[in-house]
Amino acid sequence: MTAGADGTPGGIAAAGSVPTLHTLSVGTAGPRVAFLHGLFGQGRNWSQIAKALAGPDGDGARSTLVDLPDHGRSPWSGEFSFAAYADAVAATLRGIDADAKWMVVGHSLGGKTAMLLALQHPELVARLVVVDIAPKSYGSLERFSGYIAEMERLPLSALTSRGDAEARFEEPNAGVKAFLMQNLRRDGDTWRWQANLGLFSADAAKGTGSVIADWPTSAGDLPAFDGPVLWVAGSESEYIRDEDLPAMQALFPKVRQLTVKGASHWVHTDAPEVVVEALRRFVRPLADGS
Repeated sequence: MTAGADGTPGGIAAAGSVPTLHTLSVGTAGPRVAFLHGLFGQGRNWSQIAKALAGPDGDGARSTLVDLPDHGRSPWSGEFSFAAYADAVAATLRGIDADAKWMVVGHSLGGKTAMLLALQHPELVARLVVVDIAPKSYGSLERFSGYIAEMERLPLSALTSRGDAEARFEEPNAGVKAFLMQNLRRDGDTWRWQANLGLFSADAAKGTGSVIADWPTSAGDLPAFDGPVLWVAGSESEYIRDEDLPAMQALFPKVRQLTVKGASHWVHTDAPEVVVEALRRFVRPLADGS
């Protein structure tokens, strides 16, 4: 494991610095694989997939589960930037294995970060897997505004226990509730959100000016990534549309798409067996040394 750049989880990274991100490791041998989670997620959300990829002997792959900046135990940012997120992931992966070529898997926010990582640091990325996100603007963070508002309404200073917090948190979807509540942490007698809620709330308040919902125009000035790319979509998700393919092909000419039947935006949660098998096949050339 690695801690925040300042030694404390959730600390503010110094201006202009590239923070070292918190990670978890799964597997003992095999190709290097990095997993990047979505908004309000944590690296450990990929634990089930990473363990399956490692296999019973742990030698199928060596996976690194990354807490992105402003999430989990990684340092917070003063302002959101996909380029800075990608640089932080790059620095963290180099710190783990300076000579490795990685297969990078990213979902949603992590998928955009993974795409920019491949474009900004192609020497690090051998293969790229983008899960249910496209290189485009999604307009705003409207999909998350209700979640953010409910998180902000939770009276942290009045909480007596996690059970009390869960009872007060008014989210009818049990899966979404559990996902968001994983960000709640207790420090002695006080409670805090581990994710940088203030930063995300301020971005959501920008409406169509949201940076998180957008795609950085700087990506178009970078050379296309020439490595193999697997683009995984959920058939029941609205995040990827047919008209997104030309933009994806322009940046990633060797892209091929896999649509998982019956899966929502949370493809790896809805169909873990399908995702694991797809990753096994996609990482195999690295295992074979090709």
